Amino acid sequence: MNVLMILLQMFAAIMLLLYSVRMVRTGMERASGPGLRRAVADPARGRVSSASVGAVIAVLLQSSTATAVLAAGFATSGLIQVSGGLALLLGADFGSAIVVQFLSLDLAWLIPVLLATGGWLFLKFESRTVKQTGRICLGIAFILLSLKMIGEATIPLKENRFMPLLAAYLADDYLTAFFAGAVVTFLVHSSVATILMIAAFTAQGILPLEASLSLVLGANLGGGLIAVWLTRGYDRTARLLPLGNLIFRGVGALAALMALQIFQFPFSEIGATATRQVVNMHLIFNLALLVLCLPFIGPVEWLVRVLLPEPASVDESRLLRPESALDRRVIKQPGLALASATRELLRMSELVEVMIRPVMEFFETGNREEIEKIRELDLQVNEAHTNIKLYIAEVNRGELSSEDAERGIELTSFAINLERAGDIVAKNLLDLVLQKNKKKLRFSSDGWKELTDLHDRVMANMQLALNVLVSEDIDSARQLIVEKDHMRRRERESHERHLVRLKAGREDSIESSDIHLETMRSLKEINSLFASVALPILSRNGQLLETRLVVESHK
Repeated sequence: MNVLMILLQMFAAIMLLLYSVRMVRTGMERASGPGLRRAVADPARGRVSSASVGAVIAVLLQSSTATAVLAAGFATSGLIQVSGGLALLLGADFGSAIVVQFLSLDLAWLIPVLLATGGWLFLKFESRTVKQTGRICLGIAFILLSLKMIGEATIPLKENRFMPLLAAYLADDYLTAFFAGAVVTFLVHSSVATILMIAAFTAQGILPLEASLSLVLGANLGGGLIAVWLTRGYDRTARLLPLGNLIFRGVGALAALMALQIFQFPFSEIGATATRQVVNMHLIFNLALLVLCLPFIGPVEWLVRVLLPEPASVDESRLLRPESALDRRVIKQPGLALASATRELLRMSELVEVMIRPVMEFFETGNREEIEKIRELDLQVNEAHTNIKLYIAEVNRGELSSEDAERGIELTSFAINLERAGDIVAKNLLDLVLQKNKKKLRFSSDGWKELTDLHDRVMANMQLALNVLVSEDIDSARQLIVEKDHMRRRERESHERHLVRLKAGREDSIESSDIHLETMRSLKEINSLFASVALPILSRNGQLLETRLVVESHK
């Protein structure tokens, strides 16, 4: 087999590995939605608990980087403290090492099982959770398949004269191997994928143990760099967490690298093969990092605050205002102009999402100052709504095809619905929050769970709606309407259970009844407004019935 074909097979296998890791993460995010994000956001959680939660979330998402970005977003809104966030990220690093442990096992027999199960669940069921479970199964199967492909593609490399020289060089020059591992990890944006590749090369005898260990430690440094890079545009508070985690991982990896050169470690005690020794060393390193660094979270928090000082005072309202995507230079080109309007709708949707996301937290801990900040965003939503309508109206004055004209109407209608959703949050839900907090009412435990479940479902459906807006994918549009029906059924069932609690004389349910019912109705309406984006897509493709009414028979 020639070198070009070997490289092509290796590249294809690596791309499949990266895609598969992302596929599993996407499936988990879509299946759990805001519920997973809310598990991160708990400012009162202790360091050990935060580390445990971080490990679990990293296992579920197959990525410590995704957990870091998630935590950074919550740090911005004050829903997670810096010390708790640093503990959570240390736990996430350990969780990603657990993922590597599982995926590095010989699970070739599991590939057909996962492919068959995942394909069946994804293709044959309409439920979001079931479909995404199928996606996760397929993703894990593809990961295992890609690792098998990497192993097969690298077999001829052992006979290549160049590879032993390169492997010997990396084994002797541990600093080069260390930084090579960091660079590769940063480039592929996945420490899990990088370490799995290193393990695959080690299994084939291409990399000696000494080089593999240096590469793995470098991959840990690179994993910390990824989160710092991805959050570079976030505000100062959000960037404190990835920077602190990078300090922990970087210092820890360099210390471990030096220790490997000074001391003789009994690697045979931690694994029967070189591959197991590599992945087990990765696990031990991250466990030691977690245990040893937890007591030093305070000093590192102080250090990152010094390294990232408070910026000069600026107009906060301008920071919250995203730059308009409406490009007047292309207004005479309907296709490009409508694409600009779509981008502005996405920005408008993000503002509405920012408004809706903290509502349930506000019911518990929100203060008037935070609530007023969210209310101010409604002014930006209203402004975006007006600008989009006027922009599309100006586009319509030119020569448009029937398809472009129809698309313009759809975008305008969705802008109107987003503006209405913003009003519901600002004028309904936040008023209900203030009423509850002022009167010091509390929901029943069952009622609170019902409301948070509805809120989670709305947040997840918002993401699906925005995907539909951009992709116009028919399957996703159908799923959105199915979710709308599920939401209506959930709201009705919750209403019936609430009436049962009232009938039973539950004092907490009686006192908070009006707020409970109004909150349910508001969440249901917001969900319907976002789901409306699917209707024109389904209508164009003949996927909608003319009416829900049973056709009346005429005798």
